[in-house]
Amino acid sequence: MDPARTVVELQRAIARHEVREIEQRHTMDGSRDSALDESDDVIIIYNRVPKTASTSFTNIAYDLCVKNRFHVLHINTTKNNPVMSLQDQVRFVKNVTSWREMKPGFYHGHVAFLDFTKFGVKRKPIYINVIRDPIERLVSYYYFLRFGDDYRPGLRRRKQGDKKTFDECVSTGGPDCAAEKLWLQIPFFCGHSSECWNVGSRWALDQAKYNLVNEYLLVGVTEELEDFIMMLEAALPRFFRGATELYRTGKKSHLRKTTEKKPPTKESITKLQQSDIWKMENEFYEFALEQFQFVRAHAVREKDGELYLLAQNFFYEKIYPKIN
Repeated sequence: MDPARTVVELQRAIARHEVREIEQRHTMDGSRDSALDESDDVIIIYNRVPKTASTSFTNIAYDLCVKNRFHVLHINTTKNNPVMSLQDQVRFVKNVTSWREMKPGFYHGHVAFLDFTKFGVKRKPIYINVIRDPIERLVSYYYFLRFGDDYRPGLRRRKQGDKKTFDECVSTGGPDCAAEKLWLQIPFFCGHSSECWNVGSRWALDQAKYNLVNEYLLVGVTEELEDFIMMLEAALPRFFRGATELYRTGKKSHLRKTTEKKPPTKESITKLQQSDIWKMENEFYEFALEQFQFVRAHAVREKDGELYLLAQNFFYEKIYPKIN
């Protein structure tokens, strides 16, 4: 064997090995130019509704992102406006779908549902969300604006100094506890159409229901947040592996509690429930709750007070043509 040829082949082998090492490093830091793996080309959008335990849930994503190798990005809109301008919608869709360095990605923010199909994208993001009993959500938000919470206790809130209770607000017909303030979860799910934000619109309610069933992978409820997290971990382990245990044992999971919150009286609740707006928001909440419980019933079983995820319950057979 020619010694010179042997040296050349050895040098080429070493060079190929070094190239592979570089490619592997690029794969780990997301800077490679080749196509993303299918499991990495995934975007989740959590268009979180205010005061639904959204901070508690989002903290879990932040705690898991390094371990599970995904990115978390907060969508911070000016004055928390949930409706984007048309040009911002185009920018956002382009960012989410083409920002390869941020894939896989978990986006969260107080933004109304945005239909990506209108923009001609090939692969839509996965939408998830959590909603809450509408009166409980409004009461929590009312006191949050006045007293804040234990997440950022030193931050001055917009209504700080106003000592009026929610019951006093309802009895005097104050604007911060008016039935119109209940109209929030429906438009968040309805989206960016004008009619979504017309308070009391039956069309908006129907569209919100349609989107919940057809555009969201899973919508949980605040009162059963742990079950929601467990099901997400089973369905999307690429993002949520370890989430259930972290929620049960982590210090951040139950951190954000509104301070100085007083439960409303039956009189205040009854007064709000007389409103058509409450009836529609409550109809949407019960629709979401029923859908969540339906999905859960087909995903988990309860034994000795504990929930267990069902194992895979399908398989393939009669596969043709036969492989020799």
